[in-house]
Amino acid sequence: MQQLVVSANGAEIPAIGLGTWSLNDDVGAECVAAAIEAGYRHIDTAIWYKNEEAVGRGLRASGARRDDYFLTTKVPPESIGANNLIPAAEGSLLRLGVDQVDLLLIHWPNKDIPLKESIAALCKAKRDGLTRHIGISNFTMAMVDEAVKLATEPLVVNQCENHPLLDQSKLIAKTRSHGLAFVSYTPLGRGVLAGKGPIADAATAHGKTESQIVLRWHVQQGLVAIPRSSNPGRIRENIGVFDFVLSDAEMAAITALKRPDGRVVNPAFAPAWDAA
Repeated sequence: MQQLVVSANGAEIPAIGLGTWSLNDDVGAECVAAAIEAGYRHIDTAIWYKNEEAVGRGLRASGARRDDYFLTTKVPPESIGANNLIPAAEGSLLRLGVDQVDLLLIHWPNKDIPLKESIAALCKAKRDGLTRHIGISNFTMAMVDEAVKLATEPLVVNQCENHPLLDQSKLIAKTRSHGLAFVSYTPLGRGVLAGKGPIADAATAHGKTESQIVLRWHVQQGLVAIPRSSNPGRIRENIGVFDFVLSDAEMAAITALKRPDGRVVNPAFAPAWDAA
């Protein structure tokens, strides 16, 4: 299967990856193995997901060579201080069963830990060889600017919620202005997009599922998307987005679904999000 790759500050990131939030134990391992079999070459996990061991087991069961997949994990906000980030990353490697991840992210900023301290520790993780690339997640426009200014190693990603109901155009532009890729988590909106007119119409026109239409919408913008599914059939469907193209009119109609209350993920500890 011919896949698109997004280039960012030296990283080559497959445009569709498997998100693994809540895919735990045997289910998680089976989903990861199914994803590799279906053609995925990008797997995304996090310490907070408590499934790194299962993800590693699934990768080994798949028979994939280490060089054949792009592996991301994320350090939680309580562990991004100077004395904690490196041990946290080392723990991830042990649980995943790899010598190095491809991408290590700060999962969420922490208002109680200076960003200068967190970014310095993240850069050290790269220099120490724990990860090939580093990045950020859930960072606002101002935080992206500050992180890039503080970093002594290139940042390659800002991973944030993104789907047609949430207007992230300004944040995407800011992220790209520094050469970073934008990775969309919750790219399908956790079900809130089902049956939306422009998506349903495009699905009918192209003979695709609504999820495939939305994922194609991400891909055509040059974004990376990491849909999560525990259904092997849906996992296979979600990567089947490289054999058709949405028209400009279809793209515009789907983008026009954005609304002020479109955000799905908004925990109490989240930063003050940018206005659309």
